[in-house]
Amino acid sequence: MQRYIFLDLDDTLFQTLRKCPDADDPRLQVRALLSDGTANSYATAKQQWLWDWFAQGFKIVPVTGRDAGEFARVQLPFSEEAVIIHGAVILDNQGQVDAAWMAHMQTHLPDYYQKLQAVWQDVENFAAQHAGYKPRLVNEFDVTWYGVIKHSEGKEDALRRMLDAVIINHPHLQDGSLYWHLNGNNLAVLPDIIRKEHAVNFLLDRYRQQHAELLTFAAGDSYTDAPFMALCDYAIVPRGTQLYGRLVR
Repeated sequence: MQRYIFLDLDDTLFQTLRKCPDADDPRLQVRALLSDGTANSYATAKQQWLWDWFAQGFKIVPVTGRDAGEFARVQLPFSEEAVIIHGAVILDNQGQVDAAWMAHMQTHLPDYYQKLQAVWQDVENFAAQHAGYKPRLVNEFDVTWYGVIKHSEGKEDALRRMLDAVIINHPHLQDGSLYWHLNGNNLAVLPDIIRKEHAVNFLLDRYRQQHAELLTFAAGDSYTDAPFMALCDYAIVPRGTQLYGRLVR
């Protein structure tokens, strides 16, 4: 029986120093870097043990919102496929773009592009009138995939003001063409076709053709991780995370 784990990264396997339970713990290990090489994310002793456990018996498939550059700066030895950009892109085990998945996305994504641009115009107008907002469109592999907003305060409350003012009731979100996701200092607006669970399901179909029997695990921290985790046999949710809070309340 072949074992796979589909593994979210940020706030599951590591996090910024600010989010670590004890920022002074000498056992912390660097797990991701900024573009200038500065350490940005760290794993606790428990997270390090978890990685070691996974690495002993599972094929590990990262499933992350990180773009290709951000993913490349993760300091872990991945050797299987990787789902990046919230499911928009799959990399093969050599780090190259999966051609079949990319062809699928490029066929269907243009249907959403004008709607994303319409919402983004409202986002940029709001940001121009209110200090602290940092909107950007995510472009990788010559494709504009989605938009993300951060705020200089680093808090959800500021992003929620923009969400309530210009995003949540926009017609293109109300009709389901686009959706939003807010977690920490990240507010994303994505085409409905870009979802982690779509890419994970694509890989699961492939793995079922390659192996007689699968045992699948998933781990994630946020609401948008739940659908891909539900495709697997077992799910792991870190305590104190966004998804954990919804499960226990």
